[in-house]
Amino acid sequence: MAPANLPSIFNATSTDIEQLLAAQCHIGSKNLGVHMQPYLWKTRADGVNVINVGKTWEKIVMAARIIVAIDNPTDVCVISARPYGQRAVLKFAAHTGAQAIAGRFTPGSFTNYITRSFKEPRLIIVTDPRTDAQAIKEASYVNIPVIALCDTDSPTEFVDVAIPTNNKGRHAIGCVWWMLAREVLRLRGTIYNRETPWDVMVDLYFYRDPEAEAEDKVEEEKLPDVEDVGVAAIESGFPTTGGEWEAAPAGFAAATNEWTEAPPTNWDAVPAPSAPPTQDWAETGKEASSW
Repeated sequence: MAPANLPSIFNATSTDIEQLLAAQCHIGSKNLGVHMQPYLWKTRADGVNVINVGKTWEKIVMAARIIVAIDNPTDVCVISARPYGQRAVLKFAAHTGAQAIAGRFTPGSFTNYITRSFKEPRLIIVTDPRTDAQAIKEASYVNIPVIALCDTDSPTEFVDVAIPTNNKGRHAIGCVWWMLAREVLRLRGTIYNRETPWDVMVDLYFYRDPEAEAEDKVEEEKLPDVEDVGVAAIESGFPTTGGEWEAAPAGFAAATNEWTEAPPTNWDAVPAPSAPPTQDWAETGKEASSW
């Protein structure tokens, strides 16, 4: 599936194609836009449109060449309002030096210079043209080129370069952003040559559910309680450093036996407390006056 209009140095390897297929970047939606028809490979029997991954790789390389053409990396702004792409754009910005807008896009960020979040980028890259429509609309007002990850049903109005891919799956979004960052670093010379693998794993760009991670962390940090150890084991002795149980010390056993003795039933036999010694306060006063 190597594109014919690229030099051989830009051809995708078998590993790249396998990664795109494993991340399901080729699985589109059942709807098909008229502008996305050139990127269609076929339509399955169940109505799902399949994207040509060769076209996807061709557009990734084209987008990387556009990004590298901008001298200042901070003039590139990567945007994702969808949670599945927020981690990817933050990592892309950290590795390539671009600006990231993860989360809600503040209206006026490209047009209202009074806004605190005002930016003047030379290029923006969005994860979903439908979710990030406000950013694309403002970019059209100030003549900013737009690169977008487009599904088969994504609107392509004001989009200059569309990267055909599945922009609804967390793995597909992360894989495309990772490949785009790797290609940018290759063209900049940060990665020595195309045969040298990038030391950043693609998993770093995948979305992770914070609630699931919190539950896993709690399970890992959970200590054995009374139910796990057993009441009988606790009563019989103390744990040693090796985790095994040994007999309780003799002193502790003697001390516990004193408390376990039954109280006396005949309280009359218990001797009464002795009365405190009486003192003649008059004699004490005479002695004090003699001082």
